[in-house]
Amino acid sequence: MDRSSSSQPKAAPPASGLTHDLIAFTPALRTYFARKTRNMNIVDDLVQDVMVRVLARRTQDEIENPQAYLFRTAANVLRDKARRDMVRKVEQQKSLTEFDHPVEECSPDRVIFAREEIARLIAVLQELPERTRDIFLMKRFDGLSHAEISARVGLSVSGIEKQIAKAVSHLARRMAK
Repeated sequence: MDRSSSSQPKAAPPASGLTHDLIAFTPALRTYFARKTRNMNIVDDLVQDVMVRVLARRTQDEIENPQAYLFRTAANVLRDKARRDMVRKVEQQKSLTEFDHPVEECSPDRVIFAREEIARLIAVLQELPERTRDIFLMKRFDGLSHAEISARVGLSVSGIEKQIAKAVSHLARRMAK
């Protein structure tokens, strides 16, 4: 026995006529899945699942009726998909489309309005006492906790809370006008 031939990997067995038969049924499978699911977005994925299952089957016995076997596998793929969808509660999930969540345009009018609102907010902030304004900005823009602000400005946590409340009240009152 020649050692060089035994170290060679064995070639895969030649493809049977099943692969050719499967390809011939692809349009019929697409129609079947389109009719059953009414969702053209998943038809190709389901067809692929059928093909993978059939080609990965463990037995190499000849299939007597490839069409029946293929459509029985397709029915099983649909049943498995329905089970997965039920577990994932797919029917309760809502798709995020632009119709449901329209994107607001950044029109020139909106830009001008936003700039005016920012200028107004800055003016209202300038009306606050400097210490109150600084504490408010440390909280809202720097994201510091009351304790951190307290340590920086030398005021109790309760004093910090009162200053922030004073700033929020002033802003709410003046911006509502």
